[in-house]
Amino acid sequence: MSDNYKEWLEMIPFALWGYKTSIRTAMGVTPYYLVYGMEAVQPVELEVPSLRILLESQVPEADWVQARYDSLVMLDERRLNALYHVQLYQKRIERAFNKKVKPRGISEGDLVLKSVRALVPTNPRE
Repeated sequence: MSDNYKEWLEMIPFALWGYKTSIRTAMGVTPYYLVYGMEAVQPVELEVPSLRILLESQVPEADWVQARYDSLVMLDERRLNALYHVQLYQKRIERAFNKKVKPRGISEGDLVLKSVRALVPTNPRE
């Protein structure tokens, strides 16, 4: 890899591939799996077959098609499980954040800082 900062554009596809094929903590699965219903075949697995590739290559085509169909049928369930995983993850993050927050009671007569902000037009032509 070159130290030339102008070549960053050529690295974007590799970074995206890495992002789409790594397990997200919040979801518990890869984004690629949630879209396509199966894990991606890594380019290195084409040169040096992994156990997964070897096992799939020995399965008769009819059985592979049936297994693929069954996995696609179960995809909605896996997506729901990912959604529940995200919700649990968000609650866990919220609890961790709320532990650090110190509640402050404000009563009438207390001095507070009031920020007056200018309205931002929704239409840039206004």
